[in-house]
Amino acid sequence: MKFLVLGIGNIMFADEGLGVHLCKQIQKNYNFSHPTSSIDFVDGGTLALQLSTIIVQYDKMIVLDCIDADDSKIGDVFFFPYEAMPKKIHWSGSAHEVEMLQTLQYIELLGDLPQTQILACIPKRIEEMSFELSDEIVKAAKIMVKILLDFLSKEGFSYEKIADYSLRELAQNSYKID
Repeated sequence: MKFLVLGIGNIMFADEGLGVHLCKQIQKNYNFSHPTSSIDFVDGGTLALQLSTIIVQYDKMIVLDCIDADDSKIGDVFFFPYEAMPKKIHWSGSAHEVEMLQTLQYIELLGDLPQTQILACIPKRIEEMSFELSDEIVKAAKIMVKILLDFLSKEGFSYEKIADYSLRELAQNSYKID
Protein backbone atom coordinates (compact mmCIF):
# COMPACT_ATOMS: atom_id res chain seq x y z
CA MET A 1 0.00 0.00 0.00
CA LYS A 2 1.37 3.40 -0.96
CA PHE A 3 0.49 6.37 1.27
CA LEU A 4 0.83 10.03 0.33
CA VAL A 5 0.86 12.94 2.76
CA LEU A 6 0.19 15.96 0.56
CA GLY A 7 0.79 19.45 1.93
CA ILE A 8 -1.19 22.16 0.15
CA GLY A 9 -0.91 25.90 0.66
CA ASN A 10 0.55 29.24 -0.29
CA ILE A 11 3.59 29.83 1.94
CA MET A 12 3.71 33.52 1.05
CA PHE A 13 0.44 34.20 2.90
CA ALA A 14 1.26 33.22 6.47
CA ASP A 15 -1.24 30.68 7.87
CA GLU A 16 -2.33 29.65 4.37
CA GLY A 17 0.98 27.81 4.02
CA LEU A 18 0.08 25.52 6.92
CA GLY A 19 -0.36 22.36 4.83
CA VAL A 20 3.08 22.73 3.26
CA HIS A 21 4.81 23.64 6.55
CA LEU A 22 3.11 20.82 8.46
CA CYS A 23 4.03 18.28 5.77
CA LYS A 24 7.68 19.34 5.98
CA GLN A 25 7.64 19.40 9.79
CA ILE A 26 6.38 15.83 10.04
CA GLN A 27 8.78 14.62 7.35
CA LYS A 28 11.79 16.25 9.07
CA ASN A 29 10.84 15.32 12.64
CA TYR A 30 9.83 11.65 12.20
CA ASN A 31 10.99 8.41 10.59
CA PHE A 32 8.16 6.09 9.60
CA SER A 33 8.24 2.36 9.00
CA HIS A 34 5.69 -0.25 7.99
CA PRO A 35 6.18 -3.94 7.18
CA THR A 36 4.53 -3.71 3.76
CA SER A 37 3.52 -0.10 3.04
CA SER A 38 5.44 3.00 2.07
CA ILE A 39 4.80 6.68 2.79
CA ASP A 40 5.82 9.77 0.85
CA PHE A 41 5.56 13.43 1.81
CA VAL A 42 4.96 15.92 -1.00
CA ASP A 43 4.91 19.72 -0.90
CA GLY A 44 2.06 20.38 -3.30
CA GLY A 45 2.14 24.15 -2.79
CA THR A 46 -0.50 25.69 -5.04
CA LEU A 47 -0.05 23.30 -7.96
CA ALA A 48 -3.51 21.68 -7.73
CA LEU A 49 -4.26 20.11 -11.14
CA GLN A 50 -0.55 19.56 -11.89
CA LEU A 51 -0.50 17.20 -8.88
CA SER A 52 -2.89 14.76 -10.60
CA THR A 53 -0.14 12.58 -12.05
CA ILE A 54 1.43 12.26 -8.60
CA ILE A 55 -1.81 11.64 -6.67
CA VAL A 56 -3.01 8.78 -8.90
CA GLN A 57 0.11 6.74 -8.03
CA TYR A 58 -1.07 6.23 -4.42
CA ASP A 59 -3.56 3.98 -2.67
CA LYS A 60 -4.26 6.29 0.27
CA MET A 61 -3.74 10.02 0.72
CA ILE A 62 -3.92 12.53 3.54
CA VAL A 63 -4.32 16.13 2.35
CA LEU A 64 -3.06 18.81 4.74
CA ASP A 65 -4.62 22.18 3.96
CA CYS A 66 -6.57 25.21 5.15
CA ILE A 67 -10.33 25.44 4.74
CA ASP A 68 -13.29 27.56 5.77
CA ALA A 69 -16.26 26.21 7.69
CA ASP A 70 -19.52 27.63 8.92
CA ASP A 71 -19.58 28.49 12.63
CA SER A 72 -15.83 28.02 13.01
CA LYS A 73 -12.96 30.10 14.32
CA ILE A 74 -9.27 30.48 13.53
CA GLY A 75 -7.40 27.38 14.67
CA ASP A 76 -10.33 24.95 14.50
CA VAL A 77 -9.11 21.56 13.21
CA PHE A 78 -11.10 19.20 10.97
CA PHE A 79 -10.33 15.59 9.99
CA PHE A 80 -12.70 13.75 7.68
CA PRO A 81 -12.84 11.38 4.71
CA TYR A 82 -13.07 13.25 1.40
CA GLU A 83 -16.22 11.34 0.40
CA ALA A 84 -17.93 12.39 3.64
CA MET A 85 -17.02 16.08 3.55
CA PRO A 86 -19.28 17.92 6.02
CA LYS A 87 -21.67 20.38 4.40
CA LYS A 88 -20.33 23.19 6.60
CA ILE A 89 -16.88 22.91 4.97
CA HIS A 90 -15.93 25.37 2.22
CA TRP A 91 -12.67 25.23 0.31
CA SER A 92 -12.69 28.91 -0.49
CA GLY A 93 -10.74 31.91 0.54
CA SER A 94 -7.41 31.61 -1.25
CA ALA A 95 -6.54 30.97 -4.84
CA HIS A 96 -5.37 27.38 -4.46
CA GLU A 97 -8.25 25.90 -2.50
CA VAL A 98 -10.98 25.87 -5.11
CA GLU A 99 -8.46 24.43 -7.57
CA MET A 100 -7.48 21.66 -5.12
CA LEU A 101 -11.11 20.66 -4.57
CA GLN A 102 -11.65 20.65 -8.33
CA THR A 103 -8.51 18.54 -8.74
CA LEU A 104 -9.80 15.93 -6.29
CA GLN A 105 -13.19 15.93 -8.03
CA TYR A 106 -11.52 15.55 -11.43
CA ILE A 107 -9.40 12.59 -10.28
CA GLU A 108 -12.48 11.05 -8.63
CA LEU A 109 -14.44 11.42 -11.88
CA LEU A 110 -11.69 9.50 -13.68
CA GLY A 111 -11.89 6.77 -11.04
CA ASP A 112 -8.28 7.24 -9.90
CA LEU A 113 -8.70 9.05 -6.57
CA PRO A 114 -6.92 7.24 -3.74
CA GLN A 115 -8.80 6.76 -0.48
CA THR A 116 -8.49 10.32 0.82
CA GLN A 117 -8.59 11.91 4.25
CA ILE A 118 -8.60 15.68 4.72
CA LEU A 119 -6.78 17.13 7.73
CA ALA A 120 -7.35 20.86 7.72
CA CYS A 121 -7.50 23.98 9.83
CA ILE A 122 -9.13 27.40 9.74
CA PRO A 123 -6.38 29.98 9.05
CA LYS A 124 -6.13 33.64 9.87
CA ARG A 125 -6.65 35.28 6.47
CA ILE A 126 -4.28 38.10 5.57
CA GLU A 127 -3.90 40.37 2.57
CA GLU A 128 -0.20 41.18 2.59
CA MET A 129 2.60 38.68 2.04
CA SER A 130 4.10 37.26 5.22
CA PHE A 131 5.86 34.16 6.52
CA GLU A 132 4.62 34.74 10.11
CA LEU A 133 2.23 32.16 11.50
CA SER A 134 -0.51 33.06 13.96
CA ASP A 135 -0.48 31.65 17.48
CA GLU A 136 -3.79 29.93 16.71
CA ILE A 137 -2.35 28.05 13.73
CA VAL A 138 0.76 26.97 15.67
CA LYS A 139 -1.44 25.58 18.44
CA ALA A 140 -3.73 23.87 15.90
CA ALA A 141 -0.74 22.34 14.11
CA LYS A 142 0.21 20.46 17.28
CA ILE A 143 -3.27 18.91 17.32
CA MET A 144 -2.97 18.09 13.61
CA VAL A 145 0.38 16.32 14.13
CA LYS A 146 -1.17 14.15 16.86
CA ILE A 147 -4.18 13.33 14.64
CA LEU A 148 -1.92 12.39 11.73
CA LEU A 149 0.41 10.25 13.85
CA ASP A 150 -2.58 8.48 15.44
CA PHE A 151 -4.12 7.86 12.01
CA LEU A 152 -0.87 6.46 10.60
CA SER A 153 -0.43 4.25 13.68
CA LYS A 154 -3.89 2.78 13.07
CA GLU A 155 -2.79 2.12 9.48
CA GLY A 156 0.12 0.05 10.84
CA PHE A 157 2.94 2.58 10.68
CA SER A 158 5.39 2.94 13.52
CA TYR A 159 7.32 6.15 13.92
CA GLU A 160 10.31 7.55 15.74
CA LYS A 161 10.90 11.21 16.52
CA ILE A 162 14.31 12.16 15.13
CA ALA A 163 14.30 15.97 15.28
CA ASP A 164 12.37 18.89 16.75
CA TYR A 165 11.91 21.46 14.00
CA SER A 166 9.28 24.01 14.98
CA LEU A 167 6.53 25.03 12.58
CA ARG A 168 7.53 28.70 12.86
CA GLU A 169 11.17 27.88 12.11
CA LEU A 170 10.16 25.99 8.97
CA ALA A 171 7.78 28.76 7.89
CA GLN A 172 10.46 31.43 8.27
CA ASN A 173 12.85 29.41 6.09
CA SER A 174 10.33 27.86 3.69
CA TYR A 175 11.37 29.94 0.71
CA LYS A 176 14.98 28.74 0.98
CA ILE A 177 16.16 25.70 -0.96
CA ASP A 178 17.02 22.75 1.30
